[in-house]
Amino acid sequence: MSNDFGDRAIPLDSTKERRILLLISAGCVVPAMLAVLQEFLQAKLGGRAARWQDLAFAAGDWLVLGALTPIPYYLGTRFPLRRKHWMRELGAHLAGAIGLCIGWASFGILLGLLLHRYPAVGPLAHAYLSWTLITIPFSFLMYFAVLGCVYAFSYFARAQEREAYAARLTAQLAEARLGALRMQLNPHFLFNSLNALAVLMREQNIPDALRMLELLADVLRQVLTADQRPQVLLAEELKFLEQYFAIEQIRFSDRLRVHWSIDDRARVAMVPSFLLQPLAENAIKHGITKRANAGRIDISARLVEDRLELSVRDDGVGIGSRYAEGVGLSNTRERLRTLYGEDAALTIKANAEGGTEAVLSIPFRAKTP
Repeated sequence: MSNDFGDRAIPLDSTKERRILLLISAGCVVPAMLAVLQEFLQAKLGGRAARWQDLAFAAGDWLVLGALTPIPYYLGTRFPLRRKHWMRELGAHLAGAIGLCIGWASFGILLGLLLHRYPAVGPLAHAYLSWTLITIPFSFLMYFAVLGCVYAFSYFARAQEREAYAARLTAQLAEARLGALRMQLNPHFLFNSLNALAVLMREQNIPDALRMLELLADVLRQVLTADQRPQVLLAEELKFLEQYFAIEQIRFSDRLRVHWSIDDRARVAMVPSFLLQPLAENAIKHGITKRANAGRIDISARLVEDRLELSVRDDGVGIGSRYAEGVGLSNTRERLRTLYGEDAALTIKANAEGGTEAVLSIPFRAKTP
């Protein structure tokens, strides 16, 4: 996709171009009607009857101008003013303005001849030169007025094209970045799960290993699916998290307890896919594995005005001064930044009563029908 908009004119399809030309030309109908009204009122104020020839000339002169307005339109689209070639474009438009003047004056003289009235009075050459000189100022004014409208429309169309291009590019970059981040996270989760499975096999815990293998197959089917959506319902994300915890509970047996506190209104919220698992994995790694006895992880979701707040809290030893974020959390921050910019927050903090809490705050966006 090219982003070279330059100073070229915006090409229009033939239907749209005809509509614009018709609109520009039809704009002269209003002054034509006003000119007829003016001629009629002046005749009445002068105490004379309004001649149809005068009324026809007043209207016809403006309608001829409307028929000639495609000249500045076509030249405006073919010769946009550019700094590099401004003399050539200016020369083309001066020639166009002169052409409009000559055309308007010629039709005016022809119309006068047909109606036997001014300006076609006296010697034809003198009348033609005189009418052309009279027409010059107004012809130039009308030419460059229409040209200004053409340029204004062209710049507006280019601005819209640039905006649409930037929006498409931003969406493509975001999609590519999310895909890369997801592919970075998938192997991370897969390797950790396979490592836990290997531990069970070394311990010859065949029933738990088989159960974990079944759960792992279901989880990986979702994680590695080809049509992974960037965002899913929170209800779907929670269901995935339940499967993940089921795998970890086999690994830790009765040492892992999970408590859920989910606001039903929050279940329809759209959230980034695979959002909570890295936070849960972090809680297990820094909370459960470092405890000799059983530990607890609390998962909560609630609405706070127009925002969705998600929390993953453990009752482990808490984070120390040397705590450094791993792949999962840094990946989550990057995905939030890609999807929401500065309108999302991920906070990792130590609880006063012990343990660590990860709090996510994102805009609440319900699934649209």
